Amino acid sequence: MKITSKPWHALEIQEILEVLKTNEAGLSQGEALKRLAEYGPNELKKEKGISPIRLFLEQFTNILIIILLIATGLSIFLGEITDAIVIIAIVLACATLGFVEEYRSEKALEALKKMAAPTAAVLREGKEVKIRASEVVPGDIILLFTGDKVPADARLIEAINLKVDEARLQGNQHL
Repeated sequence: MKITSKPWHALEIQEILEVLKTNEAGLSQGEALKRLAEYGPNELKKEKGISPIRLFLEQFTNILIIILLIATGLSIFLGEITDAIVIIAIVLACATLGFVEEYRSEKALEALKKMAAPTAAVLREGKEVKIRASEVVPGDIILLFTGDKVPADARLIEAINLKVDEARLQGNQHL
């Protein structure tokens, strides 16, 4: 596929269809299967989760933390116990802060995976077809109806009375 230097939202609909080698009737089933094989499934990559203990211990592999631990050892060697305690407190605070941030981002990624749409309605050869969201490929014409979750990054071709709830994306789920 030809890559464009213009942002997708700035392209005319016909330009997008040309770049993605599709049309308003959608892809053929054969072309969709070919693209699925070429680009892979439309899903967030599944990574093996890291245990919280390992995540905390990985905070101590940072070069600055290692330098501070060496400084702690030197302080103890020189008899500066107070300095060593202060440095250890700083190291533990930094490690704890890093752990909390990484743990939260892991949880946020898990929440995003749970929010993903399980199925999608697309046009294939001019007919509406219900498929798993993981089977959506570049060039698919996605059909959205009231209450649907958007199954993939997409460019709107046509919208009638479109309303979007972005609260989940912004972390305001209780609104």
